[in-house]
Amino acid sequence: MTSQTPIAPQASNNNPSSNSGRQHQDDEIDLLALFGTLWESKILIAAITAVFMVLGVAYALIATPVYRANAIVQVEEKSPSLPGMSDVTEMFGGESAAVTEIELLKSRKVIGTAVDDLHLDIIIEPHYFPVIGHAIARRFSGEEGSLNNPLLGTSSNAWGGEVIAASRFTVPASLFNKTHTLIAGENGSYTLMSPDDEEILTGKVGETITEQGYELYVSALNARPGTQFSLTKLRRLSAIIDLQEVLGASEKGKDSGIIALSLEDTDPSHAEDILNVIAKTYLRQNVERQSAEAAKSLDFLKEQLPTIKKDLEEAERKFNEYQVKAGSVNISAEAEALLEQVVEIESGIAELQLKKAELDRLYTRDHPAYQAWREQMAEQRARKAEFSERVKGLPETQQELLGLKRDLEVGTEIYTQMLNNIQELDIVRAGTVGNVRIVDDAAVDVEEPVKPKKALIAVIATLLGGFLGVAIVLVKAALNRGVENPDDIEAIGLPVYASIPLSNEQSKLDRAVLGKKSLSRRPKNQHPTALLAHRNPTDITIEALRSLRTSLHFAMLEASNNIMMISGPSPNVGKSFVSGNLAAVIAQAGQRVLLIDMDLRKGYMHKMFDMGPEDGVSEVLSKRISIKEAIKPTKIAELSIMPRGSIPPNPSELLMSKGLTELLEAVSGDYDMILVDTPPIMAVTDAAIVGRQCGTTMIVARFGLNPIKELEVTKQRFEQNGITVKGVVLNAVERRASGYGYGYGYGYGYYHYEYKSDKA
Repeated sequence: MTSQTPIAPQASNNNPSSNSGRQHQDDEIDLLALFGTLWESKILIAAITAVFMVLGVAYALIATPVYRANAIVQVEEKSPSLPGMSDVTEMFGGESAAVTEIELLKSRKVIGTAVDDLHLDIIIEPHYFPVIGHAIARRFSGEEGSLNNPLLGTSSNAWGGEVIAASRFTVPASLFNKTHTLIAGENGSYTLMSPDDEEILTGKVGETITEQGYELYVSALNARPGTQFSLTKLRRLSAIIDLQEVLGASEKGKDSGIIALSLEDTDPSHAEDILNVIAKTYLRQNVERQSAEAAKSLDFLKEQLPTIKKDLEEAERKFNEYQVKAGSVNISAEAEALLEQVVEIESGIAELQLKKAELDRLYTRDHPAYQAWREQMAEQRARKAEFSERVKGLPETQQELLGLKRDLEVGTEIYTQMLNNIQELDIVRAGTVGNVRIVDDAAVDVEEPVKPKKALIAVIATLLGGFLGVAIVLVKAALNRGVENPDDIEAIGLPVYASIPLSNEQSKLDRAVLGKKSLSRRPKNQHPTALLAHRNPTDITIEALRSLRTSLHFAMLEASNNIMMISGPSPNVGKSFVSGNLAAVIAQAGQRVLLIDMDLRKGYMHKMFDMGPEDGVSEVLSKRISIKEAIKPTKIAELSIMPRGSIPPNPSELLMSKGLTELLEAVSGDYDMILVDTPPIMAVTDAAIVGRQCGTTMIVARFGLNPIKELEVTKQRFEQNGITVKGVVLNAVERRASGYGYGYGYGYGYYHYEYKSDKA
């Protein structure tokens, strides 16, 4: 093995092309490190992905299917009210008629009719067992009227076959949108509970129950006694808004006038019924809107008809009375001619009077149609005045008879014309066809629900699991600031004397000692219980320690004594593992070695040598036994060990006593090398006390565990106490795909390692 000495930094190359190449190489290394990080955690990523895939498939199977009802309505284009307006509309890009009709279709007037007719403001849902209850009930396929047997001992839940319908449900104003509970009873009876679980009323199917401001009519109920249902009364406006939000309406193609309606619901027949009611209501209102003018005129004529009829009857009565009173009076030919013309004029005036009422409803006084009416009325009145003067020239009896007969004939003419107009308007109204027609009634494909998309959900869940797994690994890697590259350690002035790879053999040895059952329950970073250098001296980790042995031989030539302290920045870095196995490989080289466990608080070095901790360092320092009694031989020739002894109440005070100096001076001359294992410097001050009397100090850092800042603080702590750190041993380096962890200082560059927690 070659010795490991600090590597001097190379001179920088100022060649731009060289720098560019190095930058490109760094980018490749970063990508390799990223891929390696993901590859090393492939089992975790695969496990998370598999869990999400299973959850996605389970959701797709359990989720309630949603069906979509579709209908098609055609809106025909209206002809413009004024000639030439169609060209003007096209010139300015007029809006499609379908856009306006869509807004009318989704209006509260149309949607409200569907809410009222189908009682959509009453929501009734059975209580299902959480998660799986609805799926089980949905798959029940018993005969009509049969009920599924309750599962899991929950008779209050619906398990399939339950039927309930309520056509009337009234609640106090303060309890709108609040959930009530209806409990099924025997023989069609039920009990309604308030949102506060107080009994409100009891009733039976087919009976209207009114009590305490409530009114309820349950038209159908088929459920096991004790089955519970949620019953909620929505405000009418809330129900309308909810339906407006789920109702889809869009024009198919630009300016096609074809409106596609869609509605999604878990009950396909319910969705179909709602969409049919909406389409038919919209069609009916469209027709009513088209026939509104004729209907208003018809209503006006029907209002005026009784008055006209009464006037006609009065004129007929007066005429008959005059004839009885005056006897038979003949009208001359001249008077007959005048009568016909007067009747014509009076009928025209009466017709214009009726037309005026319609014009007042449609136009303002300045409208051209209103001005034309005025001219016609003035002309008729002028003619009436002219003929009135001519009538005055007739004999008095002729004048009176002519007036009475005129009133009778004018009334008859007006009444007959009005009846004709009413019949014509009735025909017009009945024959009115709107500009909207239903092309396709609502239909639902019950074989293919639109939701959930089972395959898509499974794929998305799998991808989401994969992304989450990758994210967890990357975040974990980003938060792990433990040093991984020996160059980073040397950059802070600490030479790396060796990189010790992680050995799987250590885990096998611990498993053999503790047994599989015990090992499976042991905590993370459990201390090793066997000496690897003795059990498997050919392991790659031991080869690396032999390389370290060679490096330390030259490093300690200038040391003040043959005592070397091994410490670390924090627990679980593997300093005791390094100390024990390094002492073994040095002893195997023929040197006399003494291993002292100075960790008086948690030292466990004795476990590696299969002995107890008693009669050790603490007893020597407290003068209870001699040094010779504390030193114990091991199975390895030339290697002795002094265990920590019993845990004292004052370890720091014992180490600061003169006994420590006397102990180290007494054993220094009897051995070629003394290895002292101490507690971590960041935890307690014991290492700083012991290090003052050791000629060489080495610290052990763990790959991927100790941040570089922690090593800097460790170095400062030792230097503040007058102790120079000779170098660092990077422990527990393990193979990784990212490129870090290459063999560093132990001559096996084709091995790649990274940190794991098998060794302490």
